[in-house]
Amino acid sequence: MFGNNKRKMTEYQNSLVETHYAEVENMYRKMREWRHDYHNHMQALSAYLDSGDIESARKYLDEINETLVTVDTVLKTGNRMVDAILNSKISLMNSKKIRVDATAKLPESLGVSDIDICVIIGNLLDNAMEACEELPENSRFVRIYVSLKGKHIYMSFTNSAGKKRVRSGSGFISAKGEGHGFGLSRVDGLVKKYGGYLTRASEDGGFTTEVYLPAYAVQSDND
Repeated sequence: MFGNNKRKMTEYQNSLVETHYAEVENMYRKMREWRHDYHNHMQALSAYLDSGDIESARKYLDEINETLVTVDTVLKTGNRMVDAILNSKISLMNSKKIRVDATAKLPESLGVSDIDICVIIGNLLDNAMEACEELPENSRFVRIYVSLKGKHIYMSFTNSAGKKRVRSGSGFISAKGEGHGFGLSRVDGLVKKYGGYLTRASEDGGFTTEVYLPAYAVQSDND
């Protein structure tokens, strides 16, 4: 039994490393693309300016700006670690043709540890991405909302999904096998650690997870 749990933990940690590598590689790919295009943009602008075509130069700059707005998915929540995990996941979702609607605002300092809140957000968004990838590109979406509600951190994650899933205890039956729920169990354990609570809701076309954590929490002694 112990060996089985150790194997699952190793597989889970390996999957996190692979996911992180994919996210970093995606961000570096975007940086390389823009570095490569930079020279072309400068040459085009120089050509317009050399010919005195100010209007065309201005239009070209407007087009570049529109593209930058599309590529630049930087979300500034006020909390650096939450910024890092959300922007990393949003960048990866964009590369997978998943539409993202994200609103997030948090104070710089929280009672929940940086590592724990990143594990919670990361696991929930990884599962949202997996669900979206099973659908046609034009049906993929993820909605993210993170904010303070009174003395609590409130997080809501909704993703497009297929048919309504069957509930099993506090969770839902997954078709992905026994090990698939390990990350979600980790989330459940962390929410319990801080004395928070979590709800999951499935319906045709969508799946939502809501998490409440004390904003200035003291973790449970049972952890």
